[in-house]
Amino acid sequence: VPRGGPTCTGRVSTPATAGHLFGAGGPQLDPITAPHSPSRGTHPRAQPGGPGVRRFPPGCGQWPPSGAPFCWAQGVGEKEQRPLCARAPEPALYDLQALPSLQPGSGESYSSGPAWGGGAASAASPLLGTPGEGWGRMQGTSWPRSVAVTPPMGPAGVSPPAEAPRRISPQNGAVPGERGKQDKSVKRGNWGNQIEFVLTSVGYAVGLGNVWRFPYLCYRNGGGAFMFPYFIMLVFCGIPLFFMELSFGQFASQGCLGVWRVSPMFKGVGYGMMVVSTYIGIYYNVVICIAFYYFFVSMTRVLPWTYCSNAWNTPDCVGVLDGNLSSHAAVNLTHLLNATQKRTSPSKEYWRYVLNLSDDIGNLGEVRLPLLGCLGVSWVVVFLCLIKGVKSSGKVVYFTATFPYVVLTILFVRGITLEGALTGIMYYLTPQWDKILDAKVWGDAASQIFYSLGCAWGGLITMASYNKFHNNCYRDSIIISITNCATSVYAGFVIFSILGFMANHLGVDISKVADHGPGLAFVAYPEALTLLPISPLWSILFFFMLILLGLGTQFCLLETLVTAIVDEVGNEWIIRRKTFVTLGVAVAGFLLGIPLTTQAGIYWLLLMDNYAASFSLVIISCIMCVAIMYIYGHRNYFKDIEMMLGFPPPFFFQICWRFISPAIIFFILVFTVIQYRPISYNDYVYPTWAISIGFLMALSSVICIPIYAIYKVCRSEGDTLLERLKNATKASKDWGPALPEHRSGRYAPAFSPSTESHLEVQPLHPEKAQSEAAAASPVQGSNGLAHSQDSRL
Repeated sequence: VPRGGPTCTGRVSTPATAGHLFGAGGPQLDPITAPHSPSRGTHPRAQPGGPGVRRFPPGCGQWPPSGAPFCWAQGVGEKEQRPLCARAPEPALYDLQALPSLQPGSGESYSSGPAWGGGAASAASPLLGTPGEGWGRMQGTSWPRSVAVTPPMGPAGVSPPAEAPRRISPQNGAVPGERGKQDKSVKRGNWGNQIEFVLTSVGYAVGLGNVWRFPYLCYRNGGGAFMFPYFIMLVFCGIPLFFMELSFGQFASQGCLGVWRVSPMFKGVGYGMMVVSTYIGIYYNVVICIAFYYFFVSMTRVLPWTYCSNAWNTPDCVGVLDGNLSSHAAVNLTHLLNATQKRTSPSKEYWRYVLNLSDDIGNLGEVRLPLLGCLGVSWVVVFLCLIKGVKSSGKVVYFTATFPYVVLTILFVRGITLEGALTGIMYYLTPQWDKILDAKVWGDAASQIFYSLGCAWGGLITMASYNKFHNNCYRDSIIISITNCATSVYAGFVIFSILGFMANHLGVDISKVADHGPGLAFVAYPEALTLLPISPLWSILFFFMLILLGLGTQFCLLETLVTAIVDEVGNEWIIRRKTFVTLGVAVAGFLLGIPLTTQAGIYWLLLMDNYAASFSLVIISCIMCVAIMYIYGHRNYFKDIEMMLGFPPPFFFQICWRFISPAIIFFILVFTVIQYRPISYNDYVYPTWAISIGFLMALSSVICIPIYAIYKVCRSEGDTLLERLKNATKASKDWGPALPEHRSGRYAPAFSPSTESHLEVQPLHPEKAQSEAAAASPVQGSNGLAHSQDSRL
């Protein structure tokens, strides 16, 4: 309401007088959506001279001692005029807990303190309506903590209340027309602003895979031709799934477990997400700890993997910068590479020295103390950044999510100025159109999009749950998805410009030096950096970038587990001690990661990477789509999004969610099964028992879904199996927006006895109010909540 403008907040409850509200001689206001600003226009039913409307002469006076004007209005068929509208000096939010004398009733005015108006029985609240309809009937809300009200004023002879209500600063994030609503969850917390959410989600989606996997997939699957299926899968699968998970978490303001109030039988999907996030969080931080180690050892004048003169080098080591390597030998190094399999680069031998690899996955050997120390450092960093939840991590991402792009740009500018860089970039981008008809290329594109965006990990749902209810997550999903894919393409230029320079220096084909995964990050690229002037500087920047990329994903993985635990318990005790929950999860992750720092650690790391988060993610995502679109119902979900965003999801997304995206997910699953090959590392082939453990890890997340579904069906009410299934899949009564201010429409709760017990109702017409309350029989809504007949308007 504009400062100093009329604030008519009245509503007539009886049919005979509905719509006949107007200030004395002032603009006519909409009785259904009041309060209104005069600039909002008038309601057609309240125009002067309309059907059944009587215009009254001005009846405005002043309220001593403030001199503030007030106006009178009178409903048709009523004998006396009542104060309805007041000109407030300043509209504001007031805490209802500071208004103990606020008394609901069935009239059209309200007071704080003594009743004012035509008589002692006329004190009422314009927002409450009739007792049978509940608080905030016209706004469709339940008792909120704060509402927009005006300072209490009354006719002459009535003094204002002795104690002014406590003011609350307006909260941003509410949609127009809901300025009095509070869009922040004080109990659970929210992002400081939307930039924090976008940066956190970008840091979550943009990870190590964007740097060490996408460029390799691109050149292996046809170079520039791979971009076509890649972006097709982004549009039809990546962005729709990203939008679905963001909207799912934001609507319910719950983590990956709490959101399954939408269909409790499928809560096992949330547990499966937690298991997957646990596996990834354990080994992902080990990769970060290795990057920390390389970052620390790069702080020297000469990188330790530059020459073959170190104690850990073997006679087979051949370095590109060794003094005994003549230029002629360097040019003919390709013959040396092909002639013997024993040739190793100093960077590869240093990698073996760091890991001190054992000969078998079952031979753990000793713990590598340098890596153990770096693992502790990485977990301490993650814990400190999440010590206050999203409040602290939201500030950290301003650096961790943006600085990698600074480093990428520095490395790109340095890379393209090197000789042979253009050859590497052309090798990266030159399209091989014949491969576009290969199903494997499309499968790789779909898989890369799916895994790169972090779908079905639970992190997207968790991060979105801290958004304000009316945040435009549709816009955010498009921005974050496109940023993620653009980063992958950009990283390809950075990688292949350096690899092209290295291949040109060695006189070999790029395929001889190109690699992916840890081999690219810790062997091929570090060796290429040794050829640059001031190589320690570029090495520090590169590994610092890897650390930040990993931390951005690790933040969300840890927060996913902590949020799920805290939301599931849900009491005040654990909410106040969320920091200790974070500490407990971090300590557990550190202890579980210790085996990965042993001499056989790299074998276990790759085993977890290949099995713990592979086809199980595809199954989880597919079941989630089916549960939301076909069990809960696509129409219900589309209405939920419209209530949250103000508009339904675009028709394209509706089609993708219902048909296209599930079909693509199923295609990824089939492709993963067909293309399955037993895992190996260099020349080492994993034994059968190790592969069996890998399948058990993958199965451990998927098995949560049927186990919990059976448990829920057995615990549900019903005489027959069909009744139990219906009750187990039906949305629970507490499904919906978390804040009472947002529970409108079919989510609007009725008065409970505990709510009405502390309210003193003083109807203007007791006899008429009793008859109306008896006539307003409750109706069971679609979500199991009781509504009155009149509340369905």
